[in-house]
Amino acid sequence: MSALSLAAAFAAASPRARPPRTPWRSVAIHGGVALLWMLLFIPALCATGGWAWATGIVYVSYDTALLAFTAWQARTLLRPSPPPSPGVRPTLGVVIAARNEAAALPATLAALLAGTDRPDLIVIADDGSTDGTAAWLGRDYGLAPPALGTLGPASPTQSRLRWLRLAQGGKARALNAAIQRIETDLMVTIDADTHVRPGALAAMRAAFAAEAALVAATGVLVPVCAPVGGGRLFGWFQRYEYVRNFLSRYAWMRAGGLLLISGAFGGFRRSALLEVGGFDPDCLVEDYELIHRLRRHAALRAKCWSTRVVGDAVALTDAPATVRAFLSQRRRWFGGFLQTQWWYRSMVGDRRFGALGVAMLPIKAFDTMQPIYGLAALAILVGLIMDGRAGVLLPVALITLGKIAIDLAFHLWSLRLYRRWTGETLRGGPSAVLASFVEPFSFQILRHVAAALGWVTALGGRATWGVQRPVAVAQPVAVR
Repeated sequence: MSALSLAAAFAAASPRARPPRTPWRSVAIHGGVALLWMLLFIPALCATGGWAWATGIVYVSYDTALLAFTAWQARTLLRPSPPPSPGVRPTLGVVIAARNEAAALPATLAALLAGTDRPDLIVIADDGSTDGTAAWLGRDYGLAPPALGTLGPASPTQSRLRWLRLAQGGKARALNAAIQRIETDLMVTIDADTHVRPGALAAMRAAFAAEAALVAATGVLVPVCAPVGGGRLFGWFQRYEYVRNFLSRYAWMRAGGLLLISGAFGGFRRSALLEVGGFDPDCLVEDYELIHRLRRHAALRAKCWSTRVVGDAVALTDAPATVRAFLSQRRRWFGGFLQTQWWYRSMVGDRRFGALGVAMLPIKAFDTMQPIYGLAALAILVGLIMDGRAGVLLPVALITLGKIAIDLAFHLWSLRLYRRWTGETLRGGPSAVLASFVEPFSFQILRHVAAALGWVTALGGRATWGVQRPVAVAQPVAVR
């Protein structure tokens, strides 16, 4: 498919290209969330006791409801799961879109080649790198620079490896260039700083072979932080956070509302990518937006496409190890989430999209304001105390302790489910207990600050490549 044809497919499938009318349901849901937030300030001005902190009560109740939903849906992970039904073995190509990632690529490629099921094709989609990427490809794999915009021949020493050399255009454009030039049934995207476990690609291929309707699947990511400065602390928080997040994705998969397929390790049926026009270069989170477009396209054309989390497809990925890097990453993520929620606002509350329309996207409407609720609850509590309204302290303390107890119970439960699901192990016991007590007063506030900054990014920011250093997975590591 030519670039012109891919662009035409995107224009036909994307509501950003042809914005539909915003239905009253979407206006009512998003407007209701904003109105509720404004109304919750009133008790802070005139109420007494715990209800003066109504913003915090609503925030805690919402978060608890989501935990309960995840725990209920994920309980099935304790049951033995049958192996996937064997099907026609699809060909699988891995695409690594990279710009100035020479420090990370050697170990990432080594992990791919060490797997139990090697990919049929590995493409380094070089997005205008100016570091040592070209020298490494030539020195270690005998690859000469192909003409700009072309896919070079196979490496003389590693027949699966090819070099796609591109002018700098961003990650989404690099992936789109690869979609048009490879011919495998499946396209697996892997970030340059992500290492797949030995059986991960085999699990991904088996999932697609067993389910003909599957068009997108995410592996389970394990964050690894560089052990410098606050890296160990950030790694501690993020490992537990990722456990909860991927169990939440499993829960929404069971409910029919899975939307997030991580581009750091995601598998896609290439024919479906071509049909909807590939990745959106103008979105801050091109992987998240793509799933909206796939699901919307399928529903409007009565296609039984599905998305999935593959629990035994595990990969290690580099994660922010400093406050600055963390804020930058999460600001972009939340800004992209807001972008996508706006572009796909016509789906919110629409029954044609099943659980996605009537459950997941309305909840995402509430999520647009969740960091504002969280930060406002903290600010109101501080204001009430400074105003001398100490009567609020006891009920707030009881609510907070109750929430911590719920979080701890879910935390320990989620670790058990996660171990059964992925085979990965994480420390429980005192470490898990400590995380449940410390996180609400530290890491959670930092997440909300980054998300609040995401509003600024969504309103005026642009997507850029972020080079995160140091690379924690520059050498293969094990996280247990």
